Amino acid sequence: MSLTFDNKVALVTGAGRGIGRAIAESLGKAGVTVICVSYSESSCGAAAQAIVDAGGKAVAKAVDVSDGASVAKVSEELLEEYENVDILVNNAGITKDNLLFRMTEEDWTSVIDTNLNSCFYWVKGLARPMTRKRWGRIINISSVSGIIGNAGQTNYAAAKAGMIGFTKSLAKELAGRNITVNCVAPGFIKTDMTAKMAEAALDKVLPMIPLKRMGEGRDIANMVAYLASEEANYVTGQVFTVDGGMAM
Repeated sequence: MSLTFDNKVALVTGAGRGIGRAIAESLGKAGVTVICVSYSESSCGAAAQAIVDAGGKAVAKAVDVSDGASVAKVSEELLEEYENVDILVNNAGITKDNLLFRMTEEDWTSVIDTNLNSCFYWVKGLARPMTRKRWGRIINISSVSGIIGNAGQTNYAAAKAGMIGFTKSLAKELAGRNITVNCVAPGFIKTDMTAKMAEAALDKVLPMIPLKRMGEGRDIANMVAYLASEEANYVTGQVFTVDGGMAM
């Protein structure tokens, strides 16, 4: 079954690499105009160029998603240019792992600001025109860490769990305007972030995954593409784990 997208515009944060880039490229292939956002101008630029080279439509915006004022300014500029951003994918995230007693306040705050507060900033900046159009898709990329927890990741798990509560509450607020809000919770996916894991850590992780392997970025992108499509118009307030069975 092919998914339906009719002249839609999407913004994907953290689009410069990994899961975010896979999501951006998947939407671009489906005919969606994609605004690729990341902190690095070069990485989001490369992602947008890859979409254009493949025959799609995309632009790049370098934004510090943890800075509410910056997000508000860029949101205003984008709405002047596009009128509506129909699909918002909050994917940007960082890790600063450590045991709680070794974790600094900066490590805690920066992860919360980037992973969780950014969702609030982008929704505030872009969702109001969705309500007027009475159509919108908001998809937040959480993590299985936000569901089952993970030692050494109290900051990351708290932010990702917060995204789940944010998703469920926002879904109830916006349902009357035909805007769906859903959450995708990846497990261990092959990205630059997981590539830094020590072999000993991977040896502990793989037995926890019933499918006995890590996922690919396209596994997350496929789920996001469905949730962003017309075919998912009766799905809202849900959390979809894409984790090889890890959190079941």
